[in-house]
Amino acid sequence: MSLWTDKTPTTKRALRKMRETARRLRPVALASAAAALTLTLSGCADVDATSPSTARAAAAKGAPAKLGTVDCREAKCIALTFDAGPSENSARLLDILREKKVPATFFLLGRNHIEKYPQLVERMAAEGHEVASHTWDHKILTRISDAQIRDELKRPNDAIERLTGHRPTLMRPPQGRTDSDVHRITKEMGMAEVLWSVTAKDYMTNDSALITKRVLEQSSRDGIILLHDIYPGTVPAVPGVIDALKERGYVFVTVPQLLAPGKAEPGRVYRP
Repeated sequence: MSLWTDKTPTTKRALRKMRETARRLRPVALASAAAALTLTLSGCADVDATSPSTARAAAAKGAPAKLGTVDCREAKCIALTFDAGPSENSARLLDILREKKVPATFFLLGRNHIEKYPQLVERMAAEGHEVASHTWDHKILTRISDAQIRDELKRPNDAIERLTGHRPTLMRPPQGRTDSDVHRITKEMGMAEVLWSVTAKDYMTNDSALITKRVLEQSSRDGIILLHDIYPGTVPAVPGVIDALKERGYVFVTVPQLLAPGKAEPGRVYRP
């Protein structure tokens, strides 16, 4: 006889107990799900990361900041980074960055992005931006095999090198999810991982004013700002972000410049 149709007193008591247990556990399950969702959306994985100031301090004392004219040991630097492009919005973004004289770091996706907009990848490099990898297909690297991780990293690197003549040395793991296996493989492939300290969660809103507000509220010296030029509300927010941060005394730099005279070491994770 089925448990769900048996009406004996013993079975009824068992059913009541099961229902009561389910009621008690439901809030815990919901809280766990919410926590998992928050981690997924924020990418705030608990990893051992090196800060830009630590990277700079590790360089030889008195070493010049060789990348450009900005020395972030003295200047109030911040890095503007964009994930998951290029897209149909990237040309306008590049126009804004050129007009504002701001360099950025682009973590590019391969499939449907580098493949679709190769001329924008070339333009990013030609205009002085740092071109880096966000994997080929945005697979969560901690959930796939070592061979798949290597493929996710090698394919965009090959494509970027073919277009720009420069092989990326920086990558950003999708959702910021990384672990010891990812560290080991990125070290083998000569790449460092870059996370972030500022996120506007522009994947959840097209409100450009809200995006601007969130960035400004979170920004601080040595910050790494995460935005996505694939979403329609993001690029219109960029001029306001740049102007407001410049008024606060910030100098925009690429991620390598933020670390200079230190250098990103393969296999390490960098985050303010």
